[in-house]
Amino acid sequence: MSRSPGEGPARRSPRERTAQIEAAARALALDAGLAAVTLRAVAKRVGVASGLVARYAPSMDALVASTFQGIVETEIAEVRQLLASESSPAACVVALVDTLLDQSRDDVTVIWVEAWGIGRRNATLAPVVRQQMDAWRDIIQDIIERGTACGEFRDVDAESVAWLLLGMIDGLNAHALVRWNELGARGAHIRNALEGMLGTGATFG
Repeated sequence: MSRSPGEGPARRSPRERTAQIEAAARALALDAGLAAVTLRAVAKRVGVASGLVARYAPSMDALVASTFQGIVETEIAEVRQLLASESSPAACVVALVDTLLDQSRDDVTVIWVEAWGIGRRNATLAPVVRQQMDAWRDIIQDIIERGTACGEFRDVDAESVAWLLLGMIDGLNAHALVRWNELGARGAHIRNALEGMLGTGATFG
């Protein structure tokens, strides 16, 4: 049955409305950054009054945090699937660096950069950001530990190297948002650093 103009938003179940609001927040964040996820903007994206959004998402801090978490968990799942098809730890490292530096994920980089800043004053977001940073470090640490165990990498402190590599990737991606330095050289810089940190016969070229 069609709705007449001015009838207002279609009635939805609480679950449907919550999912609609979460989807709108995610789309806003990916289009314009995490800071764009406001009560008014989400309501406009959904096509409802702000009060209706407030009913289903009474805490915007919590909505921002869950939006960030959902976006990052989706990216992590995509990267895990990519890495599962690689034949060796060295190949995993190369695939990881290539996919994170190829600029196709710049929208997620913006989310991360804003999350670090917003998280300073959003006590709900900050622990979620730390949790997702831990998840990324764990992925990298696992690759390095496997590479060390099979002799592809030298014996190193895997957690420390994972932390350093994650920091380099995050930093170079943040620089790329303002087109600083030669963007195409980012992968070469990381691979040179990997040769120094992990060494042995593995190639990162």
